[in-house]
Amino acid sequence: MTEGLTAIFLVAGAGFMLIAALGLLRMPDLLTRMHATTKAGVLGAGLIMVGAAIYIGQLTVVVKAVAVVAFLVLTAPIAAHAIGRAGYFMGVPLWSKTHTDELEGRYDPETHTLASSDKPPGDATAKAEKDRGRDEPGS
Repeated sequence: MTEGLTAIFLVAGAGFMLIAALGLLRMPDLLTRMHATTKAGVLGAGLIMVGAAIYIGQLTVVVKAVAVVAFLVLTAPIAAHAIGRAGYFMGVPLWSKTHTDELEGRYDPETHTLASSDKPPGDATAKAEKDRGRDEPGS
């Protein structure tokens, strides 16, 4: 019974890792590649760890497997966000069919700051205040 359950988890995990690898090769830009590798990669690695924990069956191995899965779930999205943000700010081009760029007009490459999200992008008032070095109108 445990061998069959282990095999299911290991094969499913390997399948998701394969999907992550294919996503890395097939996706058109940095952000979509990172989405594919982060989501499918973490799920694949997690399933493989669950399979290993079931097969070995010792408490110490189960605790370590849970710790690895928790670490992956907590750190992978943060790392992907940091890499994606750095890529965007370094000027890595978005895919030509990307419909929405919510940071467009909000990032100042000279000061490396983002404008407030409560103002629409390209807002003439916000730009004029920024050019004068003010954060808020009338200050």
